[in-house]
Amino acid sequence: MRPSMTYRTIQHLIGYAFAVLSLYPVFLMIASSFKTTIAIFTHPLALPEKISFVAYDKLLDQMPFGHYLWNSVLVSGASVALILISSAFAAYYISRTHYKWNSALLFIFLLGMMIPIKLGIVPLFLLMKNLGLSNTLWSLILIYTAIGIPLGIMIMAGFFKTLPKELEEAGRIDGCNDMQILSRIVIPLMRPAIGTVMIINFVTAWNDFFFPLIFIQDEVMKTIQVGMMSLFGEYESDWSTLFAGLTLASLPMVLMFVFASRQFMDGMTAGAVK
Repeated sequence: MRPSMTYRTIQHLIGYAFAVLSLYPVFLMIASSFKTTIAIFTHPLALPEKISFVAYDKLLDQMPFGHYLWNSVLVSGASVALILISSAFAAYYISRTHYKWNSALLFIFLLGMMIPIKLGIVPLFLLMKNLGLSNTLWSLILIYTAIGIPLGIMIMAGFFKTLPKELEEAGRIDGCNDMQILSRIVIPLMRPAIGTVMIINFVTAWNDFFFPLIFIQDEVMKTIQVGMMSLFGEYESDWSTLFAGLTLASLPMVLMFVFASRQFMDGMTAGAVK
């Protein structure tokens, strides 16, 4: 066997080993959702002897899980949509116009990535209260949008600069204005950057626990991360129902990554090979 083949085989074996280590906790979570709480404690690493959907029935009957799921989908989806639209316009202006303040403007946006937004939780809470947005999903949507725009602009501005300007010049010759060039020519070529920004910000908004805990008080307005806390009791916890909720809560992220994984990988590796 040639050395190159041996080296490649070792690389594949190491990759498969890391894949198994990464996926095993997910598999264990799904398997535990079909067990009873007693079976989880007695045989935590074993497969379920009998598949039971009791945990899922309890999850859907004893708590407003549907409201939690819809709130999380609405908050994450609306935040990602606003981030993509705002970042695309701002990044296009910064990368395609030649003004002396463009670098300073980009630096100001990037400052949003350097300053921890949680340090301003008190002013943010007072601001949302004065605007009448406290205890509403709009408070979360606006906060996640503000958090995600700096990273979105940084990624998209870098992609815009790699696109040849001749494509835009050809569009202008055909009579397209700036909006048509952006929507019909540039944006379709930006799918890797769009996929990267979309996945990163969707996961950030979906998994966040801190801001929903602070800004949302009504039970039916809570997101999944906060709503699932009701399954933790003072003296005991319903672990099978908790694992069932975690399994259902992970499905939207898995589906998003499946549909946008190609664009995400292209966006992460763009510019690495010339």
